Amino acid sequence: MNNHHDRANYIFSIADEVLRDDIPRGKYPDVILPFCVLRRLDCVLEPTKEKVLKRQEELTSTGIANPDKQLRRASGYSFYNTSKYTFAKMLEDPKNVGKNLRAYINGFSENIRDIIDKFKLRGVIETLEEKGLLFMLIQKFCDPKCNLHPDVVSNHDMGYVFEELIRRFNEQRNENPGEHFTPREVIKLMVHLVFDPDRDLLRRKGVLRSIYDPACGSGGMLSVAKEYLLLEINPEADVRLFGQEVNDETYAICKSDMLIKGDDQDAENIKPDTSFSHDGHPTKRFSYMLTNAPYGKDWKKEKTFIEAEASRGMAGRFGAGLPRISDGQLLFTQHMLSKMETIEAGGSRIAAVNNGSPLFTGDAGSGESEIRRWILENDWLEAIVSLPTQLFYNTGITTYVWVLTNRKTPNRKGKVLLINGGATHKVNGEEVEVFARKMKKSLGDKRNELGDDHIAELARLAANFKNTHHSKIFKTTDFAYRKITVERPLRLRVDLSSGPLARLRAACKEAKEEPVVKIVERVATKLGAGPHQDYNGVWEAILTDADKHDVKMTGKREKLFRESVCQRDEKAEPVIKQRSVAELTPDFDLEEARLHGDFYIEGKFFVYEPDAELRDYENVPFDQDIDDYFKREVLPHVSDAWINVEVQDEKDGKVGKVGYEINFNRYFYQYEPPRPLKAIEADIAVIEADIMKMLKDVTTTT
Repeated sequence: MNNHHDRANYIFSIADEVLRDDIPRGKYPDVILPFCVLRRLDCVLEPTKEKVLKRQEELTSTGIANPDKQLRRASGYSFYNTSKYTFAKMLEDPKNVGKNLRAYINGFSENIRDIIDKFKLRGVIETLEEKGLLFMLIQKFCDPKCNLHPDVVSNHDMGYVFEELIRRFNEQRNENPGEHFTPREVIKLMVHLVFDPDRDLLRRKGVLRSIYDPACGSGGMLSVAKEYLLLEINPEADVRLFGQEVNDETYAICKSDMLIKGDDQDAENIKPDTSFSHDGHPTKRFSYMLTNAPYGKDWKKEKTFIEAEASRGMAGRFGAGLPRISDGQLLFTQHMLSKMETIEAGGSRIAAVNNGSPLFTGDAGSGESEIRRWILENDWLEAIVSLPTQLFYNTGITTYVWVLTNRKTPNRKGKVLLINGGATHKVNGEEVEVFARKMKKSLGDKRNELGDDHIAELARLAANFKNTHHSKIFKTTDFAYRKITVERPLRLRVDLSSGPLARLRAACKEAKEEPVVKIVERVATKLGAGPHQDYNGVWEAILTDADKHDVKMTGKREKLFRESVCQRDEKAEPVIKQRSVAELTPDFDLEEARLHGDFYIEGKFFVYEPDAELRDYENVPFDQDIDDYFKREVLPHVSDAWINVEVQDEKDGKVGKVGYEINFNRYFYQYEPPRPLKAIEADIAVIEADIMKMLKDVTTTT
């Protein structure tokens, strides 16, 4: 077999040949993936099997209590197996294959048993034994086509095999394959974005660096990152890998892969369970972090813990804010930012793949906006690279690589670079990706791929930090705005005719507020039935009459009055809420007071009652004065409006809530004029001619 696709195809075929009809299709990966790992381990250990058994016998005879190190040395790896069996040897005794396989897995060193437990392999063996499938399965895995020794299938290719199997199994059971791994070319781009600015630092003698992925899947991102650093930058670098994975199967694959590579310390640094409520590295900080967190995955299961962690403020990991419960991507971002090395210790660089939601979801003051605000006000966002569509196996949507760091170079401070990696251009009238090429064969939703030239060009744009056709530099405050509340006065028409008064009587009787009726009836006799366009004058007359008859007009009673005899009318006078406390002094700015809701009428200041139904909002660019913006953009259209100055930002205390959003498409939008009318008419004429021809053919035939 010449490539990983052929090998993955063969292993995938085993499921159909052996398991079909006896094992539910959705359970195929529970069998194939652990046996694939076992076969890989078997191929690795087989050449030194006799040496390990001989050494074990020697150590047992001498009474050594802990022979672990000696047996590792004998196997040539950081793991070993002390049973007498191999996959091939188990085939020699078909009747006892189940018993012998159990002895085989019990013979593994302790670090492999953790992997076996995560696969729940003992239960799988029992099921296969009951169904009479175990011997046939091992036989298939012993076929030369399934020789998985590293000399035959490199670690790099084995990673591809596992990823291909996971993708295909999850497609079969309609699960999300993209939760587990990222296309290798996307990882290569991320690695360039993270490491390339540090090349000079990383080439130094004795350099030690750590790389972390909080959602590491089968470990592809960590492996590619380490390979790139060692092969392309500094072969002598000391690189330590750390990760965490919530899915038991992919955790087991990741850990076994690292053990086979000889990275036993890295394998120990891969932790199971969720990174949020069971952080496997609670005190660690890392030089570099990369991840592709699940898109749109809720955090309901961990809601109690995450909310408690957020309540700790900046002493916890989620103090900046909580995104909506249906999407935890920005929780992963905060989690990684909490693990940055201090500047004194060298700082950190991060690359994270997200979908579009973290860029703009959430209004001013929302959890998402506050997280973006925290990131941008701390000046941690270095760049965002949009990726071409249809790059991932499970989705065709546009994705983005966020590059974050706490050690920006001086020329980048206070600025963010956006790169339009999803750009297209027309070739022979068809839209074609600038930074991707079509694949010869689609894999799920993946129809495009990044070539090495595309990766190099995107990395070059990121490194050059210049305004170009495909890259633009912004100030961090360019993404900020103030959301101001725009009020308009409530305008009520009062109708004291018989119909509305009858409604008032019925409403007051039901509410046991009969005294209101007599007051309104007396005012109606005095002022007439109306309709009256000045609510204030009518209400003043009602208050005067109520005071004369020692009746208090409560808020409840005014509400009954309004609901029964009043209607909104844009031609009516504004309803006055109260006299303003403002006083006219020689230096008093009447225009500013009017903008903020203090209206000067006949020598007095009044505050109008706002109409909740007419309330609106404006997002004012952060670098613009809100009064100037209001006069320019709002008043020409609604002359009676004002700014609600009581709605203020909780952090800076200024009018309007601060929000942050990154509307990527707006910054790279290019206007395309509509086609000329003559060209459209010509197309219509052609279509009409075709229709007439078809109709003629039909009538001729009939």
